[in-house]
Amino acid sequence: MPLTDTAIKAAKPKDKSYKLSDGKGLYLLVNPNGSKYFRLKYRFGGTEKTLALGVYSETSLKLAREKCDAARELLTRGIDPSVHKKAAKHAAIAAVTNNFELVSREWHAKFKVKWTEDHAKRLLTRLEHDVFPYLGNRPINEITAPELLQVMRRIEVRGVIDTLHRVLQNCGQIFRYGIATGRCDRDPSGDLRGALTPVKSKHHASITDPKEIGQLLRAIDDYQGSFVVRLALKFSALTFCRPGEIRQAEWQEIDIENKQWRIPADKMKMRQLHIVPLSNQTIEVLNELKTMTGQGKYLFPSERSPNRPMSENTVNAALRRMDYSKDQATAHGFRSTASTRLNEMGFNRDWIERQLAHSEKNDVRGAYNYAEFLEGRTEMMQKWADYTEYLKANTNPS
Repeated sequence: MPLTDTAIKAAKPKDKSYKLSDGKGLYLLVNPNGSKYFRLKYRFGGTEKTLALGVYSETSLKLAREKCDAARELLTRGIDPSVHKKAAKHAAIAAVTNNFELVSREWHAKFKVKWTEDHAKRLLTRLEHDVFPYLGNRPINEITAPELLQVMRRIEVRGVIDTLHRVLQNCGQIFRYGIATGRCDRDPSGDLRGALTPVKSKHHASITDPKEIGQLLRAIDDYQGSFVVRLALKFSALTFCRPGEIRQAEWQEIDIENKQWRIPADKMKMRQLHIVPLSNQTIEVLNELKTMTGQGKYLFPSERSPNRPMSENTVNAALRRMDYSKDQATAHGFRSTASTRLNEMGFNRDWIERQLAHSEKNDVRGAYNYAEFLEGRTEMMQKWADYTEYLKANTNPS
């Protein structure tokens, strides 16, 4: 006789567990402590098995019968209901623990120690704005190339092609991390090759002709703006470090006696301590600068607050004020100016690349000692400073 809600409610516990049958293998198990469980008895592969269908009254009699019918439907298709239930449970857990956003944040937390704080923040912001709203809740192993392409198209239509390719690159890194940690089997970002607008090659404007370099250096000497900004321009030309490294330079990093600027790893793009040998001319710039900013933290502080570094646009703005357009000269361009001329002057390429703090594609070679080639680089930096003096003094250098 089929069960009724009244019969279930009236069932009292006994010394031992007992069953109340509903038919089709469905029954109610009543335990001595009064708990009541719906169960399904069935056979699969010649073996008798039991499937848990829920606790009464969280699971009603009606729902228990629906679960029973669904299990029997699986049996007609040759599927073991118990195995199917476990697989569904694992899939549900995976959907929560292996979704794209969770894996992305795990990847970001693991590798951000290798990045600058600003880079780590920008990267996560891009993912939060452009990817997580659309793919964040998707299990990473289920994301397909067409899905990823649709998300990339949203960025592409905004016309920010550089951002598009950075986001795609980050997604590829996340998928590969997912593969390494067993959360997915492949990286679909590689399938998008050729499907998106390519990045146009951009080069920082720089001056490489010796005559024009001399003109720029003379223009810097004659700069009528801020004294500190003029010295920042000189310092940039002499050290050819990245603009961000220069504007965030601190006095505690400068060793006048040993003529070195030691940039901490956390400020460097490649996260390695970098030594900049200081030429005699650079020491003169620092001695001048010290009378103005030596009591503070930064060599080149913000005009608005001595506790903050100079704005990233200050040097470029000064170049514009000197009538150099963005297509002629930039703060970053001092690096390619020095690189081009030093290579043409015959200096060791390894010295130049190390002084520019460029990364090595070869990981073994890239794990260099921060003092590598220091003697040669010290000599090179002094000769570079002497060369800039020569260019300033000669309107028609040979």
